[in-house]
Amino acid sequence: MGTEYITYKGMLFPRLDYSPETISYLQSEFQVRDDDVFNVTYPKSGTNWMLEILSLIRCDGDPSWARSVLNWDRAPWIESNNGQEAALKYPPPRLLSSHMPLQFFPRSFQGSRAKVIYTLRSPKDVVTSYYHFTHIMHAFKDHGPLDAFLQDFLSGNVPYGSWFDHVAGWLGLRGQDNFFYITYEELQQDLRGSVQRISRFLGKELSEQQISSVVENASFQTMRRNKMCNFSEVPDEFMDHSKGQLLRKGVSGDWKNLLSEEQGRRIDTVYQEWMQGLGITFPWD
Repeated sequence: MGTEYITYKGMLFPRLDYSPETISYLQSEFQVRDDDVFNVTYPKSGTNWMLEILSLIRCDGDPSWARSVLNWDRAPWIESNNGQEAALKYPPPRLLSSHMPLQFFPRSFQGSRAKVIYTLRSPKDVVTSYYHFTHIMHAFKDHGPLDAFLQDFLSGNVPYGSWFDHVAGWLGLRGQDNFFYITYEELQQDLRGSVQRISRFLGKELSEQQISSVVENASFQTMRRNKMCNFSEVPDEFMDHSKGQLLRKGVSGDWKNLLSEEQGRRIDTVYQEWMQGLGITFPWD
């Protein structure tokens, strides 16, 4: 079951639960509050993992909230129709999610003290996860065989546009007190240390026991069993559960099982063009 996309200022978005009016409101009129915390990612970059970490940190490691409230209710998607409606009713302090590139993020974020945690992931693994994702979620059309999807990804002809533009835009904020970025790979390599860094950024002082609880309850295996975050509760209208799970493998380097050497080189070429000016070395470099 494929679906076509809507276009907003040249960028594609899912038609299911999205509209140009909602996105325009988000950009121009949505009021960011100083105590807002935003979980921002390009699709398939560790969004739900970071949301689980942030949910647990907020509750000092107590997993009750993460086990009893669906994650899209804990942190509504500010660019979707239903998510934005929930965000506008959300009592402060709000935990909010977004895939929006910086240029479409609420203008009221500028000059605010709201905090953004930006998670990014190797583009090769993003391609791999995104390709599988389009086959289970009804909001995404069938882009055809892998090579056709890869070409769309490299040209930014997928929902939320170019990974390269998204990452370069958001990382332009590095150094600002209210912006924190981390990679999916760092979370995998040192989850405990990552939780400590994120907690400090949020101004939360957690005990060693509380940090251990965050780490335990944000593990891949624990999340896979938690119906509040494993997408098993997503209505059939949005997801074909017979074709796979949201939490598929939770590993790095899986692109080697999907992409050919030539396809990997094509990603490398575009990557070098975009990233060489950032002056950042990532775990996958």
